Amino acid sequence: MLFDDTYRTIENPAEGLFRDRGSKFLGFAYPLNTEGELKNILAQLKSAHPKANHHCWAFRLGIDRSVFRINDDGEPSGTAGRPILNTLLSKDLTNIVVVVVRYFGGTLLGVPGLINAYKSATEDALNHAKVIQKTVNDVYLIQFNYLQMNEVMKIIKEDNLIIVSQDFDIDCSIFVSIRKTMVNQVLGTLEKLGAVKARFDRTV
Repeated sequence: MLFDDTYRTIENPAEGLFRDRGSKFLGFAYPLNTEGELKNILAQLKSAHPKANHHCWAFRLGIDRSVFRINDDGEPSGTAGRPILNTLLSKDLTNIVVVVVRYFGGTLLGVPGLINAYKSATEDALNHAKVIQKTVNDVYLIQFNYLQMNEVMKIIKEDNLIIVSQDFDIDCSIFVSIRKTMVNQVLGTLEKLGAVKARFDRTV
């Protein structure tokens, strides 16, 4: 199978709501690039909703969609984080976290009721989000002599490479973002220029 170099995520944070027998479930979806960002998101929601009974969440990270975690935050095991995650799986989204904030309404909903509520709040938040498709890119540092500037810039333009940062002096260096499926082709073209060096920096 060819490496799939695209993935689906959301562009901006979005909110949703589900009510059942007096309980309110507020869904909050956020784009997420690293697990470290989750702490701030949870802290913000807890200070915005200090009287809520539960802040349950699930996230999914990574281009291969392999990293995920769930948290039931005191709800019966499997009734909150798992339905949130399952919704992310069914919509094939990654680099995303959904937190569902619950205000208890006095009536117990039972396991099926809870699963449905957390799933519905997640779905409502995602329905308000703009889903976008992104490509997996590798960032390369290209180093070259000032005299080769035109040739290098021509390749960047022809292959629609994204310039991340640049530093032009007698010796020039430029960071470019190359779609993963095009890396070999681009590096091959650059190599033909002779004294041009390209070094892998990171994947984004």
